[in-house]
Amino acid sequence: MAKSSLLSHYGELLKDVKQRISSAQVKAFRGLNRELIKLYWDIGQMIVERQFKYGWGKSIVERLSVDLRSELKAVCGYSVQNLWYMRQFYLEYKENSKLQQLVGEIPWGHNILIFSKVKSPAQREYYIVSSVNLGWSRNVLSHQIEGKAYEKHKIIPKLHNFPTALPAHIAEQADESMKSVYNLDFLGITRPVLERELERRLIEKIRQFIMELGYGFSFVGNQYPLSLGENEYFIDLLFFNRKLKCLVAIELKTGKFEPEYAGKMDFYLNLLNDKAKLENENPSIGIILCAQKDNIVVEYALRSVKNPVGVTEYSLTAKLPDKLKGAIPNERELKRRIKEELGRGQEL
Repeated sequence: MAKSSLLSHYGELLKDVKQRISSAQVKAFRGLNRELIKLYWDIGQMIVERQFKYGWGKSIVERLSVDLRSELKAVCGYSVQNLWYMRQFYLEYKENSKLQQLVGEIPWGHNILIFSKVKSPAQREYYIVSSVNLGWSRNVLSHQIEGKAYEKHKIIPKLHNFPTALPAHIAEQADESMKSVYNLDFLGITRPVLERELERRLIEKIRQFIMELGYGFSFVGNQYPLSLGENEYFIDLLFFNRKLKCLVAIELKTGKFEPEYAGKMDFYLNLLNDKAKLENENPSIGIILCAQKDNIVVEYALRSVKNPVGVTEYSLTAKLPDKLKGAIPNERELKRRIKEELGRGQEL
């Protein structure tokens, strides 16, 4: 066998073995995690049942913690606070068999956050499933809960034309992949900024933005060029969604939604489908991300749009971190920069 062929086949072997090892490690971690969560569930159940049976008060938890830490010196996790969490864990979920099946899929720290800060069973399910599917760290999960991700994703109506512009099964997935409001407070912006500035900050924080977008998004590029004859056009942000198997164009608007934005996005999507979409990919989708929108105006604007387009809002932080104070232009500076941009003939 030729040396080059041997190296080529070996590279495939190495790749496959590494993927198998990684898969086994993930499965092993999940298995160990499920056992740990089951252990904490059982301990919580035993504490609750014995307290009820023997009329024990709070002091029994403190005594149990002291004895466990004394006799199991090499084992962590049995502080007084953690034993109280185990007790609460059992009480919160003992009547919900569905959630009992799900809690073993996420780490203990994630579980504590969810049952401590979220009370609705539907919301708890959302945050558990999202943590699993999107790989949320504990910090990201905390950010999503504080930003009311469930309400923005599940409760507030979504505005798009997906049912009329896409096949039914893709339209349903596209609706699930889009949020009603995107939380951009990780940018640390408290005042209006120019669209290019918003774009620049999103690129700098692209990892956080992808997590906010949701499962399956991969970043393709910003100011993505599209040519038509002698004309060139640029899409603010372009992504590919692995789940939907399509390109997703995002246009940033720092003001209120205007009807002409829908027509412009429709035009961009036509170009994307003709010049960038691969043969085996689904039709491209557009999302117009704006600071404000009037739902009735959006509905009318989307009536004549042929391609799948969604219109959603973004929210910014209400409090500016100390490290960013002075980095955001004040009102006077912002007006000056807007005039400069207008003078250059650039679109705001």
